[in-house]
Amino acid sequence: MRAVTWHARHDVRVDTVPDPEIVNPRDAIIKITSTAICGSDLHLYDGYIPTMRSGDILGHENMGEVVEVGSKSTLKKGQRVVVPFTISCGHCFFCEKLQYSACDNSNPATTSDMSETLYGYPMGGAFGYAHLTGGYAGGQAEYLRVPYSDVGPIVIPDGLEDDKVLFLSDILPTGWMGAENAEIEQGDTIAVWGCGPVGLFAIQSAFLMGAHRVIAIDHFPTRLELARGMGAEVLDFTEVNVREALYEMTGGIGPDAVIDCVGMESHGAAIDNVLDTVKAHTFLGTDRPAALRQMILACRKGGRVSIPGVYGGMADKFPIGALMEKGLTVRSGQTHVQKYLRPLLEMIGEGKIDTTFMISHHASLEDGPDMYKHWHNDQNAYTKIVLKPGMAPGPVRL
Repeated sequence: MRAVTWHARHDVRVDTVPDPEIVNPRDAIIKITSTAICGSDLHLYDGYIPTMRSGDILGHENMGEVVEVGSKSTLKKGQRVVVPFTISCGHCFFCEKLQYSACDNSNPATTSDMSETLYGYPMGGAFGYAHLTGGYAGGQAEYLRVPYSDVGPIVIPDGLEDDKVLFLSDILPTGWMGAENAEIEQGDTIAVWGCGPVGLFAIQSAFLMGAHRVIAIDHFPTRLELARGMGAEVLDFTEVNVREALYEMTGGIGPDAVIDCVGMESHGAAIDNVLDTVKAHTFLGTDRPAALRQMILACRKGGRVSIPGVYGGMADKFPIGALMEKGLTVRSGQTHVQKYLRPLLEMIGEGKIDTTFMISHHASLEDGPDMYKHWHNDQNAYTKIVLKPGMAPGPVRL
C-alpha cells in the first residue's frame, strides 16, 4: 500500500509499504477514506518528538471502512468507523476510570521505556506518533490496523459524510475536553490561546458549555476571522500586549479560565520567547511556553488553567510563583477520546456542532509531503488539510 512516512526533520515522503495484517483477535483492518494532518504532526515534522524512526507511517486522525476483523472484534465488515488517536485496552485501571489516554496495556514495554523515564510512567499507545507511544503505524495510508477494535472505533450512521465526523478522532474531543477542563460556569469569560483546529473547537465547546464571552488570541487573519465568526472576540498578539488587553476587557479582573491550544511551539514577541526559540532550534531545550506563561499571568486570581496543547519536555522560565500565589487550578492531559465519542456524535447529528467550517483543502496521499510543507509554512491559508486515499493528485481548495 501507499503511505505517508517520516524520514527525518522536514523530510516526509510517500512510500510503498507492506499492507497491515491481523496480529491479535481484537484487531481490525480498515480501508482509510479520510485522514487529516494534525497540528501536533508538526512537532514530528520539526523533529521535537524523540523516538521517531525513518519509515514510520504518520497520521492519527483516521476513519474508513472495515475490511477485515479478528475473531474477538465487535466490528463488522462494511461498517464505517472513526478511529480515536488513543489506543486503549478498555479494561485496565485507567480505562475503567474512563481515562483512556492513560491506558496501561496499549504501549508495549520495549518502546515505552523512554516515556517512563521522561514522565514517571509509560505513556498510553497512539497511532502514528513515535515509539514513545508504542510505534504504531498511522493512518495517512491506504489501510490501517486497529488494535483493541472492540473498544476504540465508533460506527458512523449512514447519511453523515466523512468531513462531518472525521474530527471525532482527535481535535473535536480535544477541544471539548480542553473546555471541560476549564470548568466553565454560566456567564464566564474564557480566553483561548491559539485559533488552530483545536482552539476553534475549544471556542465552540466553551459557548456550548455556557461561557458568556470567549476571547481568542492568535495572529493569523484567517484563523482570527473563523473565531470571530463563531462569536469570539479576538486579539492579534502581534498588535497588542495580550495581558494588558485582557485586563482592560475584563474590568481589571482577568479571564475566569484560560485554555492553551498552542503547546510546545508557541510564539511571542518577548525576549524570553526569543531565547526559547534559540534553545529549541539548537535542541538545548524542547518546549517554548510563551503562551503558557502569558496565560498564567493573565488569568484572574482563583481562576482555572486548561492545557490541551501538547508539551513534550521541559518548560524554561515557568511562572510557578504566579501559579501558586494566584491560587490557580491546572488541568491537562492527552484526550480520553473514547469517553466523548458518542455524545459528540449525537451533537453532530443534531446540528449542534459544526465540524466542516475549518477544512481548507482536500488532497491525495501522494500530495502528502507537499501538504506538510504548506501546513508548516502557510497556516493562514491552510487551516485544515484532509487527505483522501484514491483521490487524484492535486489539492482541492474548499
